[in-house]
Amino acid sequence: MTKLHIITPVKDSIDSTLETARAILGSHLDVPFTYTIYNDFSTPENTLRLEEASREMGFQLVNLQDITTHPSPNYLLVLQRERHLCLEDGAALLIVESDVTVRPDTLQGLCREALSHPESGIVASATVDEEGHINYPYLFVKGREGEVIDSRKHCSFCCSLLTTALLERVDFDQLDQTKNWFDVTISHRSLESGLHNYICTTLPVLHRPHGSRPWKQLKYTNPLKYYWLKFTKGLDKI
Repeated sequence: MTKLHIITPVKDSIDSTLETARAILGSHLDVPFTYTIYNDFSTPENTLRLEEASREMGFQLVNLQDITTHPSPNYLLVLQRERHLCLEDGAALLIVESDVTVRPDTLQGLCREALSHPESGIVASATVDEEGHINYPYLFVKGREGEVIDSRKHCSFCCSLLTTALLERVDFDQLDQTKNWFDVTISHRSLESGLHNYICTTLPVLHRPHGSRPWKQLKYTNPLKYYWLKFTKGLDKI
């Protein structure tokens, strides 16, 4: 692995995004990398905050309103764009979502695990809460702390490295455009292409579930309203 593209998509969750960015830019990483935040139609005020932070902190900022009129979420566009850029650059893709805070050694550790498993498609960090307990969306690996798990279940894109082998074998331009999120689909396509997906409970990251999409908290506080929005508004299609 000679290069790495790191991305964080975001809409309006600016405080947590800047915490995510500081942690990424403070990482102990010996692989050359670029870091890009994709601003998915945040408010003008929050867009201004991101532009100011980009200048101060040194990350690249792509305001999606400059390249598409498609309403948020635009996760598919981001994935398609980055896949093409990575293939042109000979780089792997590392997604860190805006409700995740990595540790200084997380990103280097994911690179190390990908290199030690040449057949890997996705290498993902397990997520934990403030107390260090594994939390959503990786509750299914609870009790397997300290392991690198060759998983047949899907990897979340909370903090996941997509290898060049996956980017070469899985064409994101062929993904279902009616969906909003693609971690499940791409995980399955990775396995179907003959690659392996790994979940590293050895490299945990702090995750505040749905911090980037607060309306999804309704799934826990008011599930009837959550599912009403999900099905009547066509939200959260995976």
